Amino acid sequence: MQWLYDLITNGGGVAHTVILYALVISLGVFLGNKIKIGGVSLGVTWILFVGILAGDLLMRGGIVENTEVINFVQDFGLILFVFSIGLQVGPSFFTSLKQGGLKANGVAAGIVGLNIVVMLALYFGCRSFIPAADNLPMMVGTLCGAVTNTPGLGAANAALEQINAANPSIFNGNVPVIANGYACAYPLGVVGIIGSIILIRYIFKVSFQKELENFNKKNQNNEAVKPHLMTVEVFNPAINGKAILQVRGFIGRDFVVSRLLHEGHTIVPNKDTNLSIGDKLYIVCAEEDASAIVAFIGPETEVDWEIQDVTMASKKLTVTKDTINGKTLGSLHSSSMYGVNVTRIYRSGIEIFASPSVILQVGDILTTVGPEDAVERFANKIGDQKQQLDKPNLLTLFVGILVGIVFGMIPIAIPGMSMPVKLGLAGGPLIIAILLGRFGYKLHLVAYTTNSASLMIRDIGLVLFLASVGIKAGGNFIDTVMSGGVHYVWMGFLITVLPLIIMGVFARIKWKMNYFLLMGIMSGATTDPPALAFSTSTANNGIPSVGYSTVYPLSMFLRIITAQVIILLLCS
Repeated sequence: MQWLYDLITNGGGVAHTVILYALVISLGVFLGNKIKIGGVSLGVTWILFVGILAGDLLMRGGIVENTEVINFVQDFGLILFVFSIGLQVGPSFFTSLKQGGLKANGVAAGIVGLNIVVMLALYFGCRSFIPAADNLPMMVGTLCGAVTNTPGLGAANAALEQINAANPSIFNGNVPVIANGYACAYPLGVVGIIGSIILIRYIFKVSFQKELENFNKKNQNNEAVKPHLMTVEVFNPAINGKAILQVRGFIGRDFVVSRLLHEGHTIVPNKDTNLSIGDKLYIVCAEEDASAIVAFIGPETEVDWEIQDVTMASKKLTVTKDTINGKTLGSLHSSSMYGVNVTRIYRSGIEIFASPSVILQVGDILTTVGPEDAVERFANKIGDQKQQLDKPNLLTLFVGILVGIVFGMIPIAIPGMSMPVKLGLAGGPLIIAILLGRFGYKLHLVAYTTNSASLMIRDIGLVLFLASVGIKAGGNFIDTVMSGGVHYVWMGFLITVLPLIIMGVFARIKWKMNYFLLMGIMSGATTDPPALAFSTSTANNGIPSVGYSTVYPLSMFLRIITAQVIILLLCS
């Protein structure tokens, strides 16, 4: 059995390193699936704790790991993780700031800012009498653990490595192991987020029934975005013989005529189709425009469109051809060339009005109406081969990583700083991924990735990063805990709860924000899936997920960028 002993104790071997990672990740995932406290699981964060234990045991056994290999795996895992996050949030990053999300993102940004303020207040206020607080890098690690944000930890760690590489004398060659502060603060951070959500409920004596009624009432009244479908009969003699495009201009309202019944025959009209008195139109418009359209064109009527002489098909088609990526909807001439009307577009869960100027991207889902054979021809035009989306877009992935790393290494000189600031291995790929997710079509790069593929890339990067950080931190974790680690626990708890309570109270008093929505915003601002799971199960509806998805892109971006900016500005 000597071969097995050598395999386990040979710290420099490739096989030994792979076995070590496999053991740490497997056990961490197993514990994350099995162990729940109050119904809440720490998930893959268990990998960090298992890695810390493994690192401690390796040190006690005198087994020396290849630090260069571990550093490479850590950095590469971090790059995969943040890049996949950027591609995921990119399509909705800018939209979430505009579509009713300004207040929600304002609350989230306030939470992020107050987290930093509380952390710096503890650092400057307690450093004179609490030795543990007199370590800014460790306090940044505590901040990341307090808000359960692993990408922020990675960004801060990368910034520390950058500073150490540029000027080793700052840390005397020993980079602070900030993952220890993260590990100390993380468990109570999860508790603090959920506790803050519960506390806001009791402070304002929230009634779930009233909150649900108010939310539904408010959204039902949002007629500007709510689609309305109706059949109207052309009655106004002033538009007899006029084209649909002209009628739109007369009314000044946008609408789509998906079907037209003329003298007993059904056709799929286009913008140049002329209207006649007695024609019946099947119209899709915004609900707030419905009354104006009826008043100008003619009264609503009833038509059974399913039994007309031409069988119409209404299908959802998916853009899968690379050649369509980046083209406008109008350039496809769906109605004039194919006899098909596109009424709605879905992208990343967001409904977009089918304007001719909309730029299409691979993965867009188009709601189409027309004769079955015409719909099939249009489907062939845009692809509609969903199995093609299963193919990974490796070109976009690695070109994006290449550009992201180069972008992250650009030195940015700031007056008063002894060394230039760099976005690093976390910030650079993140920003480039967000831009590719939103504007990649302009470079003919397909940024679409299936949900399963995106999760696989993200989780592989995350587990490699957590395992690496844990193994490296394990050697001195016990010393950290014994020399003041308990202080990181209570300081992390304050960093967690004070900003959440302050901004939660502000949002309820100032903006009368719906509690269900606020639950999701508080969870999203801390990018904490366990808190979201608690919120949705408690609310027993999907409203918290709306708040979470609205603020998650900006919150994740701010967490990653601010963590390394603090290190680069105050530690260099």
